[in-house]
Formats: sequence, C-alpha cells, structure tokens
Amino acid sequence: MPKFRLHKIAAIAVLVATTAWVATGKFSSVGSASEEAQTVAERPENKPAEAQVVIVASAPQVDHSRTIRISGRTAADKRSELALRASGIVAELPVSKGDLLSTGDLILRLETEGKESAVESARQVLAQREAEAEAADRLAKSGNLARLQLDGARSALATARSQLEAAEADLARITVSAPFAGIIDRVDVELGASVQQGQEIATLIKLDPVIAVGEVSENNLGSVDVGDAADVRLVNGSTVKGTVRFVSREASQQTRTFRVEVAIPNPDRKIPAGMTAEISIHAEPVQAVALPRSVVTLNRHGELGVRAVDGDSKVIFYPIDLLDDTPRALFLAGIPADANIIVSGQDLVTEGDVVKPEPADKKLIEQWADVLASEMTGR
Repeated sequence: MPKFRLHKIAAIAVLVATTAWVATGKFSSVGSASEEAQTVAERPENKPAEAQVVIVASAPQVDHSRTIRISGRTAADKRSELALRASGIVAELPVSKGDLLSTGDLILRLETEGKESAVESARQVLAQREAEAEAADRLAKSGNLARLQLDGARSALATARSQLEAAEADLARITVSAPFAGIIDRVDVELGASVQQGQEIATLIKLDPVIAVGEVSENNLGSVDVGDAADVRLVNGSTVKGTVRFVSREASQQTRTFRVEVAIPNPDRKIPAGMTAEISIHAEPVQAVALPRSVVTLNRHGELGVRAVDGDSKVIFYPIDLLDDTPRALFLAGIPADANIIVSGQDLVTEGDVVKPEPADKKLIEQWADVLASEMTGR
C-alpha cells in the first residue's frame, strides 16, 4: 500500500476545511455581524415614518361650455354665377361691380330683335281666336253650328294661347334679373357686346349673413350642434359672434372631417367672403372644475388625473376627462365637488400613502379665483 506524502495530506485537510466553511453560508467579514446587530439594537423600535406634507385646496364646480377651435374661412351665404338664356347683343347693362341689388332688379337686357313684335302679334291672334270661340259656342248652343266646328274653334284658341306663351318666354330670355338680394361681385360682359346662350355675364353674392366655414374632427362632432354659439376671430384681429346653422352628417373622404357653417350677422357687409378665420364653437355647458396645469399628473398605470386626500388623510386618485384647455386653466370633469385636491406635492406621493395635508394659503386661493373669473368672463 503506497504511502501518502506529507504535502498531499495537508492538501486534503485544507480541501475538507474549505468545503465545511462554504457549507455554512457565512461569508461576512470578521466583526460585520456584531456591527449589524449593534445597529439594529440602536434603531428605535415602533417609530413610524414621518408623513409627507402636501398642500390641498377645494376647487369649485362651475358650468363650463367646452370650446372647440377650428380653422376656416368666410364665405358668402349665397353665390350665383348668372348666365344668358339666349344669344344677342347687350342693349342694357345697368349694373357694375359692387352694386347692391334687390330681388328682381335688372342686370342685363339684350336687343329684342323682333321678339316684342312677336309677342304683340301673338296677343292679337289670341284675341281673335277667343272671339271666334265665343261666337262658335253661342251658335252651337242655339243649334246653328255643328259640334265638329265648335271643337275646331276651341282647338284654334288653345293653339293661340300656346303661341303667346312661347313668344313671351322667348322675350323673357333676353333679360337677366337678380334672383336674390346681394352685391354684384363681377361683371364679365360690356355694353354692345355680342354674347352667346349659356355665357356667364355676372356674379351675384349675398353677404348678410356671412358664413364662417370650417371642418370639425370625428372626435368633436358629437359636441357640435345646430344653434350652438360661436366666436369667429378674423385675420384682421376682430372677433364677431355667430350661430352654428349647419353640421354635415357626411365626412370628407380625403380628411375624414365634417363641414360646419356658422352664420354671422353682417348688415353693413364689412366682412368679405374668403377671409381666413378661427372659429371657436361653445358646446352645451357641463359641470367642470377649473385647475392649473401643474395639478394634473399621471398614476402608475399612465392615466391622466389629479391626486386628492380623503377623510383619513390617504392619497386617492381621480381620473379626469379634459373638457377644455384654455390659456390659463384646464377645465376637467370627473372630480367630486368636495374633493381636497393636492396642489403641491402631488408628484411626491402615490395612492394609499398617508400624508399630512395642509390648506393652501390665501394668496394661492385668490390667484386661483382670478384665473377662473378671467376664463369665465372672457367667453
């Protein structure tokens, strides 16, 4: 049996000792365990963590009309490009650009070219045929005229009436009159010019009321109704008031938006058609809370809302519905009227935390009230 050398025996002993030390799982350095025990012993028992201080305030509920802002332009209430129904020479042209017309006012007349004589001749023939028909009717009643001859007289009378109507219609085609009250915006012919049937001779537009036209998105369509009040800010800086008179029920295939028309009183016709405009439509008022943007935060699930403190000084979270985003405040729905909203420190706490709520100072409340008052009076 071979004998073990001394160094092999020593190596085996070291291996056995190392294995036993690893198996114990105690790897801390000398003195660390005692130091940790001492630290734990020195820590005060049953001492609660200090509560986070937050500033809270109660926001008043108000009736707020959501404002939907869209870009658009002004347009004429009515626009008609007038065309000729007959060919001829322009004999009368009593209008020029910018003239204000009433319904039925003459815009253009062509030379009659015998059409008035044709009407007069047709009237004479009609008078003769009426007399013949009356005489035939009396003779037929007395038995001195055959029934067939009476029918011939009546047929001749009907033909004469038809010829007169045709002659009068032909005469009426030489004139163009205003179909509605408006302004002549363009005149395309000159006095004495030769014109053809179907040729455009003038453009008539109606500017009272003037219309602000825009496109509302699919998301906002449900908030816009006929009769809603609207403010229209023109490119020259002036703002006028109007009323929604039309909301399209069919979306544009290109933009998936819906046409909206706002009627604006324009008795002096100072607002022209085609001007760039910003339309602000005020929807029906709903209950809302006005808050500064700094109050809004996100919860752990990424929902937008505000944090508040309940009766037990615990933090709760209210998801919100953003009704309106104004320059100085957000109008939010979904917040109870008696909620103590955290206005400072809301990002340092989370739902369920016990906090130390302190009321907001008087200066902050006054600033808040000023913001709310300015937003409400500025509508």
